[in-house]
Amino acid sequence: MNRFLAAGLAAFGSLLPVAAQAAPRDPGGVWLTEDGRARIRIEKCPGRADRVCGYVVWLKTPNDDKGQPRVDFRNTDPKKRTRPSLGHQLIMGLRPNAEDRHEGQIYNSEDGKNYDVSIWIEEPNALNVRGCLLGFLCGSQTWTRVTDVLPGQLTGPTNGPGGPSADPEWAPKTAPAAPAKPPAAARDAPRP
Repeated sequence: MNRFLAAGLAAFGSLLPVAAQAAPRDPGGVWLTEDGRARIRIEKCPGRADRVCGYVVWLKTPNDDKGQPRVDFRNTDPKKRTRPSLGHQLIMGLRPNAEDRHEGQIYNSEDGKNYDVSIWIEEPNALNVRGCLLGFLCGSQTWTRVTDVLPGQLTGPTNGPGGPSADPEWAPKTAPAAPAKPPAAARDAPRP
């Protein structure tokens, strides 16, 4: 083999790992949280294919002590305090970063606070989640990919029937509806 060709192939081969790391692995799918209390569906954000969002699609305990569906009563936004815990958005438009991870904000309904978060995949069925408050109070979890569907799990499309709901700031913007045209008979009727 020509030594220039061999050197070229070696150089090309050394670039492959760098190219493979150019974009983080897609975290899309349904993940069981480390404590087993929730399943989170991660997918491209509605109308924002460059970011990923996540939604609570199953809760181990979906109802409170009174038998009513749990609500997000600790949210700092009073408008969101009555929204159901099942189906709400908790991962807010994470962007890919230079470290082959996705980063942004995650919402914790247990304390009503947003945390800086970084998520990444090193193994196909494990999602690493690292959240920080104030940049230095950090904690990590490993979520497990699940493919089965449990009773009570939301399986519909985001913002659709039987699916979770994007927060208003992440919901796709829709164009205003055009005014309805009158029926042809009304348009063509003689005018007085």
